Amino acid sequence: MKFYPPTELALNSKGQIYHLGLFPHEIAETVLLVGDQDRVPLISAFFDSIEHQSQHREFACHTGRYRGKRVTALSTGIGTDNIDITVNELDALVNIDLSTRNEKAEKKSLNLIRIGTCGILQPEIPVHSYLVSTHAFGLDNVAHFYDIPFNDLERAMNERIRAFLQLPREINTYFIAADDNLTYALTGSQCFPGITITSSGFYGPQGRALRLGTKLEGIQLKAQYFSENNLRLINFEMESSALFALGKSLGHRCATICLGIANRPKTTFSKGYQDAMQNLIKFVLDRI
Repeated sequence: MKFYPPTELALNSKGQIYHLGLFPHEIAETVLLVGDQDRVPLISAFFDSIEHQSQHREFACHTGRYRGKRVTALSTGIGTDNIDITVNELDALVNIDLSTRNEKAEKKSLNLIRIGTCGILQPEIPVHSYLVSTHAFGLDNVAHFYDIPFNDLERAMNERIRAFLQLPREINTYFIAADDNLTYALTGSQCFPGITITSSGFYGPQGRALRLGTKLEGIQLKAQYFSENNLRLINFEMESSALFALGKSLGHRCATICLGIANRPKTTFSKGYQDAMQNLIKFVLDRI
C-alpha cells in the first residue's frame, strides 16, 4: 500500500494528525462539523456521555454518545481552506495507519454532516428556517486542486448556473452533489432543500461591498430567479462545496443543513439565533 512520508502526512510530536490534534480512536463514524468552536459544546450538551474533549487551534472536538449512537462534534473554523484540512485529516485518521504511514487496505466511510448558518437567497424563506443542501455550487477554488470525478450532470449544471449568474470568466466554479441518503434523513417538513452557493469569503465573494467594490454585485438578487430541474439556489455559505467534493471523492458521505440567519433579498438579519441553533442541533441529532 502507498507510504506517506512526514512532509506529506504531518503528525505532531505525540503522533496525532497535525492540525486536528487527534488520534483515530477519538472520532466517531458520524462527525458533526461546525464552523464556530463555541458551537461544539452546544452539541455535546445533548450527549448522554462524553468520552473525549480536546482543542487544537480552531479545531475543538467532543466525542460522546447520543441515545446510544457514538457521535463526534468538530469545529472547522471558517472557509473552504479549513475544510481542505479537516476532510483530508479526518480521512487520514480512518484510512491511513499513522504509525506505519501506510494506506489501509480496507477503507472506512465517515458521515460528515455540516451544521452551519447561512444567508438566504429566496425572499419567501423566513429567517431561522432550516436549509438543506442537495448540491453545492462552488465559487471557491479548493476542488480545482484535486482530481474530482465530476459527473455529466454536475458539469452541465455548473455551466448553466455560471451563465445564468453571468459570472466573470476569471472566477472558476464547480457543482457537486451531497449524499442523497444523508440529505433525505435531514429533510423534514420545515426544511427548504436546494442548491447552496459556497463562497471563499463573506464580503466580496458573496456580493457584499463595504468600501471595496465587488465583481459579484447583485448576485444575491440574480440568484433567486434560477431554476433547473426543480432546483433553486437557496443560500450562501462558506464550506459545503469543498466538503462535498473532497469528502465524496474520498468515499465519505457528506451533507449540510444550515440555519438561515439573513434574508439577502429582503435585507433582514436575525436579532439572535442561539435558541434556534440549539433547536437545529437537536433536530439533526434526532435524525442521524
